[in-house]
Amino acid sequence: MILLNFSHPLSAEQLESIRSLSGEDIEQQIDFAVHFDNDQPFLSQLQELVGKIPLTAQEMQLKRILVNPPSLNYITALLLAELHGRMGYFPPILRLRPVANSLPPRYEVAEILNLQAVRDTARKQRYGETP
Repeated sequence: MILLNFSHPLSAEQLESIRSLSGEDIEQQIDFAVHFDNDQPFLSQLQELVGKIPLTAQEMQLKRILVNPPSLNYITALLLAELHGRMGYFPPILRLRPVANSLPPRYEVAEILNLQAVRDTARKQRYGETP
């Protein structure tokens, strides 16, 4: 699996949790520094960021990809829309949560969210089907 990390660096412990939850090895981890200028349109900044993903269009569609999204919700929403357009489906994403009473603050992998399954279930509701 390819891990696209648009957030803080992941620790060895977090990476092991990802392997355990996904049941797959991380064959490649690609880290991105995400810092957007609030005075500039976000879409053009996002397109520049996604243009730095070193994967071909075919790899984006065929490889197993997991995304650790950026913290800022606007950037994450744009990123998921852009990736869906390029991949043809919503990629699964990581959800991290704070470790209680940890100093300095630490985060653990809480779950892998299957966005495509959420979308598929919601689509059935649009047509009045029982999920």
